[in-house]
Amino acid sequence: MTHSPASDSSRPPASAQPGASGPGSPVRGAAHPTDPEALRQRALAALLAARERTTLLTDSVDDRELAAQHSSLMSPLVWDLAHIGNQEELWLLRMVAGREAMRPEIDGLYDAFQHSRASRPSLPLLPPAEARSYTAEVRNRALDVLDGTALRDDLPLLRSGFAFGMIAQHEQQHDETMLITHQLRSGPAALTALQPPAPTDSGLLPAEVLVDAGPFTMGTTTEPWALDNERPAHVRDVAGFFIDTTPVTCGAYLRFVEDGGYAERRWWNPEGWAMVREHELTAPLFWRREAGQWLRHRFGVTEPVPEHEPVLHVSWYEADAYARWAGRRLPTEAEWEKAARHDPASGRSRRYPWGDGDPSPEHANLGQRHLRPAPAGAYTAGQSPLGVRQLIGDVWEWTASDFLPYPGFSAFPYREYSEVFFGPAHKVLRGGSFAVDPVACRGTFRNWDLPVRRQIFSGFRTARDV
Repeated sequence: MTHSPASDSSRPPASAQPGASGPGSPVRGAAHPTDPEALRQRALAALLAARERTTLLTDSVDDRELAAQHSSLMSPLVWDLAHIGNQEELWLLRMVAGREAMRPEIDGLYDAFQHSRASRPSLPLLPPAEARSYTAEVRNRALDVLDGTALRDDLPLLRSGFAFGMIAQHEQQHDETMLITHQLRSGPAALTALQPPAPTDSGLLPAEVLVDAGPFTMGTTTEPWALDNERPAHVRDVAGFFIDTTPVTCGAYLRFVEDGGYAERRWWNPEGWAMVREHELTAPLFWRREAGQWLRHRFGVTEPVPEHEPVLHVSWYEADAYARWAGRRLPTEAEWEKAARHDPASGRSRRYPWGDGDPSPEHANLGQRHLRPAPAGAYTAGQSPLGVRQLIGDVWEWTASDFLPYPGFSAFPYREYSEVFFGPAHKVLRGGSFAVDPVACRGTFRNWDLPVRRQIFSGFRTARDV
C-alpha cells in the first residue's frame, strides 16, 4: 500500500491475515504514545487530517475536472478518491473488522496492479458524487471500527494502531499524487498557499559539511507506523564524506543548463542521455525560456525561476548528470540517512535531524502548507547536529542507491507492499517534499521511483568523498 508516486498500491492477498508477522513492539518514549486511548486519538487525528486534505484537493475543482485525465502519467482525480475509500474498506472494515464487502464489484476497478494510469479513464469508474458518498460511508464505518477495536500487541495489524496509521499514510500519499495532478492540469490555479519562510543566515552557511567515517544505526525496529521497507534497524559502516548543506538550488542548476549540460553526452548515464535525446530535453520539467528569461509553471501560475529555491521536477538522470558536471556525485542512501539521523555526540540515530519530536512548522516544509520549497537554508530549527538543513520536507532527494531490502527484511503486510519493487529499476528518494504530510515522512522513510520520473516533487543534493 505504500507507494512511490509511480506505483499506487494494491489490495491484500488472502494470506495477509491480522496475525501475520509485522512491525516490532511499540517504542517507549514521549514521541510514541503507548496508552491505548492516546494511540487511538493519534490514529483518529491522522485519519481526519488526511481526509481534510483529500477534500480540499477534490473539492477545489468541478466534477468535470475531477473526472478528467489531466495527464496520461496520472489517474483522474476521481479514481484516486474512490481508491482511497476502497483501500480503507479493504483494510479497516474487511481485514481488521471482518466485515462483508460493501461494493465487491468495484474492487477490480481500483486495484492499481490491474490497470495502468493511462487506461483508467476508460473504466466504468464511480462518478464524482458516488465516489464521494462511498468514501464518506467507508470513513464513517472505519471510525466506528477504530472506536470499538482493541489495539492489541499480539496482532501486528493492530499493534500501536498500525493498520489505522497505515491507512492514514496511504491517503496522504495519494493526496501527494493528486497534488502532482494539480500541477499537471492546465488552466488557472485551483489551490493557493502562503509563501514559505526565508532563511535568516543563508549567507553564513558553508557549502558542505563533513560527515566522519564510522558506523551508525540505519532503519528502525521500533517506529510504530514504519513500513516494512524501513525495517529492521541495522548497523552500517560508512566512509567519511562531504554533503551539501542544502539541496541544489535552481540558480546552481541553471548554470549547468546554460553551460550546455543537456547537450554534453559525457555527463549523462547512457539511459539518461537516450531520454534527453528522445524527448529533446533542455531544462527541468515546467521550465521554459522566454524573451531571455527562464520561467516556470507552478500550479497554474507562470513565474520567473526562483534562483534561491531548491530545484524541482528533475529526474534521477538529471540529478546524476548535474552532480558529474559539478565534479561531485549523489549521496548513497546510507550516507543520506547518516547525515540526517546520526548524532555524533551521543552516537545514536534520531527520528529526525532535529531530534525525536514530531515535525512542527518551525522544523520543516511539509503538508502542502506552502505549495513550493522554501529558499535554501531555511528552517534553522530543523537542521541536523552537523548543520545540514532541509533534509526533511521541501523536495524529495534522489540518492545514488537502488531500492533494495535491508538485511533481515520481512514483507508486511504482503509482498506487493514493497518487495515487488526491489531491484535496480527503481532509485531511492529520501526526505519528503512540501507535498508530504508528517505522518508519511520520517528520518527512516524510503520512497522510490523510476529514474525517468520528472513530474514528482523531486530535487537532490550532492556529495563527495573525503
